[in-house]
Amino acid sequence: MEHLILTETDFFRLIGNPGSTGLGTAYNEFTTTVVSLCKERESVCRTVFALSYAETELQYHDAMQETDSSRSIYVRKALSFVRKMLKYYQVRLHRGGASEGGEKTNQRQEEAAAMRWTGSMAELVELIYGLDAMKLVNAGEPGIKELLEGFCKVFGMEIKESQCYNTYADIKRRKNDSRTYFFDKAAEKLNRRMQEDEERERFRKR
Repeated sequence: MEHLILTETDFFRLIGNPGSTGLGTAYNEFTTTVVSLCKERESVCRTVFALSYAETELQYHDAMQETDSSRSIYVRKALSFVRKMLKYYQVRLHRGGASEGGEKTNQRQEEAAAMRWTGSMAELVELIYGLDAMKLVNAGEPGIKELLEGFCKVFGMEIKESQCYNTYADIKRRKNDSRTYFFDKAAEKLNRRMQEDEERERFRKR
């Protein structure tokens, strides 16, 4: 399958095995493959799908839970590189695939095309309704519809107002004590990150 081009490289095989050697060489070969893929003109879908799939697999790789291991460092480097190349490729597509002498687009449009929401629809809707409930955007003047339109512009999405309301209805039907899964998870992960940052700071001071 074409979207597996990057995840079937030696680099992905090695990061899947703790203690593997040769990660440096495999990482360099992986980045070369990414660059070659981005230079292709034959299949836009092939490139975008492969980059997006690799980004997802790296983002949720178990090595991301490690702190200072060699494997974790290379996974983070690869994720950062894939995201930058995906951003470059999307901006290039937004320009119509033109070369340096091609027609330039508005800078804001380029930035919007490069920003992607990679969470779920429910997470986005929960965020929008949370911002509305706390009146954090323009002191609460925009409604749900305006906030939805704003997020769609930023992330280059098309979400119907009815989809947003239906998703919110699904959120309200959740049976757990807390129905705010997104905010609960965000709080948990942010607190964990701060704890890990503090632990690393204490370690460096030893």
